[in-house]
Amino acid sequence: MKTVIYEGIKQAIGQLLGNKLRSFLSLLGITIGIFCIISVKSAVDSLEENIRESFRKLGTDVLYLSKMPWGEDPFQNYWKYMRRPNPSYKDYEVINKHVSSAQLVSFSVFAGQKTARFKSNSVENSFIVGCTLEYPEIFNLQLSDGRFFTPNEYQNGAFCCVLGSTIAENLFPGIDPIGKTINLSGYKAYVIGIIKKSGNDIINPLKFDQAMIIPFTMMKKIFNTKPEGPFSNTSVSIKAKKGVNLEILKDDVIAAIRANHRLHPKESNDFSLNEVSLLDSFIKAFFGVLNVAGLVIGGFSILVGMFSVANIMFVSVKERTNIIGIKKALGARQNVILLEFLVESVILCLLGGILGLLIVLLTVMVLSKILDFDIFLSLNNILTGIGLSALIGILAGFIPAMQAAKMDPVEAIRK
Repeated sequence: MKTVIYEGIKQAIGQLLGNKLRSFLSLLGITIGIFCIISVKSAVDSLEENIRESFRKLGTDVLYLSKMPWGEDPFQNYWKYMRRPNPSYKDYEVINKHVSSAQLVSFSVFAGQKTARFKSNSVENSFIVGCTLEYPEIFNLQLSDGRFFTPNEYQNGAFCCVLGSTIAENLFPGIDPIGKTINLSGYKAYVIGIIKKSGNDIINPLKFDQAMIIPFTMMKKIFNTKPEGPFSNTSVSIKAKKGVNLEILKDDVIAAIRANHRLHPKESNDFSLNEVSLLDSFIKAFFGVLNVAGLVIGGFSILVGMFSVANIMFVSVKERTNIIGIKKALGARQNVILLEFLVESVILCLLGGILGLLIVLLTVMVLSKILDFDIFLSLNNILTGIGLSALIGILAGFIPAMQAAKMDPVEAIRK
């Protein structure tokens, strides 16, 4: 077996060296096909990982109480969901008090986009988040400078704020923002912290660069925070205790909220509990389509390359017809001849596939440096490229190899 494989490898290299131009043109289709398929798969995988990492920031152990469900198209039952009550501060208190499986519960209100000012500098469209003390911990907010508000500041409704990096850079160019006072809708608030700049994720559900976080107790003094009011974008986030299954937490929260909303046993929930896993089906479906598109794009090149390799193998069989006859006359079995030519075909395709993978690797390295986005070539895609090349080699070489294996030794020697 080792001798057959060695002979196949040696003959494949001989074909490449003996017919450089013909071999190069024939393998070009394999190279381009593998490049197209694996480059598209690498781009899709990188994009998918980026998006998944973005959603992981929402927390895999966190439930989100809201009107709208994440697991279906909200426009299908839009008015049904719009009639639901917004999550309220009372919901937050009830969950905090009665749900023992919850480690942290936070309540937040988005007060829309406002203009923040410091002296002659101003930043428009900065969105205001009024939240409880637990909010920064649930979302793992990191600060580049300063601190979050203390329990004493929260209880007293202190006029303090934590700024996103973009707001801080524009309001305080070259100045330390900590301790400075800004103007927000006619009210003064002193800066106590700066949120660390968000990453360059394509989808960033928690991009706080243009956010201003203030205590909910402060927000109640300057904005209408009633759930049914104009600023009704409220949210309750519930983080599970360590070791508690999310389904158990969900059951506990549903029971507490149904009791708080005084729903009868036969009435449906008038709220939705969402989690990050609900987005998986959408992500898988979307990227599944992209992967199929990449397969179709590269499939035509690979098909052309496969016929080119098959052509090389037919020529190789014809050129070595008398040698095949001699081998068979000396006792070589059909399966030995068959395997010898299959190995040769696979080696040729593997060389083309490896060349395609090298081009993908170089492209990925260049794009990662040029673009502000991390693209990677995974081990799984490398193995896919190699496996696909080997499969093409088997398909392209099978018929020529069978032709060689079934030759009559006497007729072959005469030719």
